Formats: sequence, C-alpha cells, structure tokens
Amino acid sequence: MLGLVENHSLPRTAAFFDLDKTVIAKSSTLTFSKSFYQGGLINRRAVLRTAYAQFVFLAGGADHDQMERMREYLSALCKGWNVQQVKEIVAETLHDLIDPIIYDEAASLIEDHHIAGRDVVIVSTSGAEVVEPIGELLGADRVVATRMVVGADGCFTGEVEYYAYGPTKAEAIKALAASEGYDLSRCYAYSDSVTDVPMLQSVGHPYAVNPDRALRREATARDWPILVFNRPVRLKQRLPAFSMPPRPALVAAAAVGAAAATAGLVWYASRRRQSTLA
Repeated sequence: MLGLVENHSLPRTAAFFDLDKTVIAKSSTLTFSKSFYQGGLINRRAVLRTAYAQFVFLAGGADHDQMERMREYLSALCKGWNVQQVKEIVAETLHDLIDPIIYDEAASLIEDHHIAGRDVVIVSTSGAEVVEPIGELLGADRVVATRMVVGADGCFTGEVEYYAYGPTKAEAIKALAASEGYDLSRCYAYSDSVTDVPMLQSVGHPYAVNPDRALRREATARDWPILVFNRPVRLKQRLPAFSMPPRPALVAAAAVGAAAATAGLVWYASRRRQSTLA
C-alpha cells in the first residue's frame, strides 16, 4: 500500500499521525474523564461537561474557537492535579479505554510505515501524560504533545508550557526533521482536522482522514487523498501481524527542541491577544 521498503542510502523519513479521530475514534483526553472522576481528580459535574464536549467533538469536530475554549477549560480543570497520580490512572485504564477505540485501518498504516522503514510520530494537542502511553501502545517512535507546567510540588500549575496545536505542530515536525534527518518531501502526515493543514502542508504525502467539512474542502481543492477509517478494533483481536519486533524506546515531546516550543508559546500568546482585542 505504501510502496517499497525505504532505500537506506536516502535521507530518513517518517509518518506523522494526529491522534484523536485519526488513530483513535474519540478524544484521548476526554476519554479518561470517568477514570479521573473515580480517582478523585474531578467531580460529577466535570464528568458530564466532558461527556458533552466529547459529543460535540465526535458530532462535527471542533473549530479554533471551540478548541481554545476546550483548552482553557481543561487547563483550569487540571490545575492542582498530582502528575504522578494522573500517570498512574492513565496506565491502569489505558488498555480498557484506548485499546477498543483504535482504528484498525490506522493500526495497519502504522505497521506498513514501520515495515517500510519509516519512523512513526504521534502529534497531538492532548497532554503528554495521556499521549505518551498511547504512543507506546501503538508502537510509535516519537510523540509530540501539549505539555503543562509542573510546579515544585509535582502538581500542574494550570499554565501551558508547550501547546501542540495548529502551526506549532508544523514547527515541531520541522524541528524533528532537522534533528533526525527526515526528508519532509518524502514524509507522510494524517489528520482529521482543518487546524492541521499546516502540518499536512509540511510533508510531501498529506492525507485527510475522516476529515471535518473544512478539511474535506481543503483536501479536495489541493487534491489530497481522503481516507475513511471506521473500524475500531482491539489490538489483541487483530492478526498477529501487529506484533512488531521490539523498537527503541519512544522519544517524548522534549525532542522537538526549544525553537518549536518557543514558536508554540508565541503563536498561542498572539491568538490570546487577538481574542482579547476582538
């Protein structure tokens, strides 16, 4: 499906995957709301609110304003959470919550890219504490995700250190390409959201997956292939082919470098100023 195995005399390549509604069928962050409730991190009202947010997200995607409101809500919600407790809750419930909602088609693509010799990188707006374990579950080589500031007490402060969203995803991909030697003209990218057009534009092989209406229009205008993923399946129920040989340990978002992180904060700050002035 993806061609011959990479010629290792050529520059390295990678496949960049958005996570929510591209690799998994729901919002990764919102999926853990009940687990966070059971762990005492949120109350019942917050569970109901995140359930509604999940419904809106699944019904039609989320535009920039909705994503910004969701970011602000989740940032405020997680203020004061103990990071180690969050990691433990995610680890304990990961297989029960995430394994059943992984798209079979996405898992097959990940296999194909690895067989072809390409790195697989998950690039998600969700928090690193959620995305990194999912990346390991999927056998990804690297993860780029939003990072929250952690205080000296080991708890989230509610502030954002790096926001992996919109243009900042493209900046992270370019930073990784520079550090890892990826030839972006031969790389692949997959996303469902029009907010990821900068990420898709940065590679030679962009794909729209289950696209929202705006991305479908963009993909049609740019002649980008459109893929439909609709078969969530547990990894263990798939053929043994998914049992890939052991791969090097997943590399987390810090690998994108200070330049991408700074770009993310500058872009986020500029958006905040624009919304304040509007």
